[in-house]
Amino acid sequence: MIRVVVVDGEALVRTALRQILQSTDGIRVVGEDDGRGAVATVAETAPDVLLLGAGGSVGDGTAVLRGVRALPAPPAVALLTPADTGERMVHALREGAAGLLFRDIAPATLVDAVRVVAAGGTVLAPAVRGAVIDEYLGVGAAGTGAAPGMPAAAGRLTCREREVLALVATGLSNAEIAACLDLGTGTVKDHVSALRRKLGARNRVTAAVAAHRLGLVPAPQDAVSARTPACAHGFSPAPRPRAAREAGSR
Repeated sequence: MIRVVVVDGEALVRTALRQILQSTDGIRVVGEDDGRGAVATVAETAPDVLLLGAGGSVGDGTAVLRGVRALPAPPAVALLTPADTGERMVHALREGAAGLLFRDIAPATLVDAVRVVAAGGTVLAPAVRGAVIDEYLGVGAAGTGAAPGMPAAAGRLTCREREVLALVATGLSNAEIAACLDLGTGTVKDHVSALRRKLGARNRVTAAVAAHRLGLVPAPQDAVSARTPACAHGFSPAPRPRAAREAGSR
């Protein structure tokens, strides 16, 4: 059962989100708040996912994200934002959001997104992806490419780390990447930690942004539906004995 807290400054929006999620098998809304007591609500209910609506009393969500991130066991956070420039969303990325979605998201896509972030994946809505990538990596009007130091950092990634990063960018969880690449989940976790350290990425979403900007991900797809074919991006190694898999992945 996925436990969710809904936070939004508008009561009508909270009600609609609660009804969508409560009507879905495997998801339970354990709390809601208008934003002013969001961190306390999360601390009391210990959800797996915080669905955070930006705007109104919530503001841009930065204060809530910071407060939640400071908790002993913070939930994954998916931010619902109005159509906006990339700046607001970049702030959310830097504060640890695992998902960025527009407020007019379809109910089915919202449910899928909650499941993705609950499983440790990432969700970056296609409609916001370009603005977020350029803003986050400091690409100006002149189109200077990746932010300073990014190409060099990418060059330090091993072949396996680049494969893992490309799959992280599609929103796959560690377990799904492990199945795709025929590795152990612990090995994938080690690769993710290493590539985040090399790229200076605070979380999986910022790593995914870097992957898109560096051209490690094929043509843009829907961030949620891209999860379905786990090996849709060309990584389908032949099965090998477990010992060989573990040894060859390091």
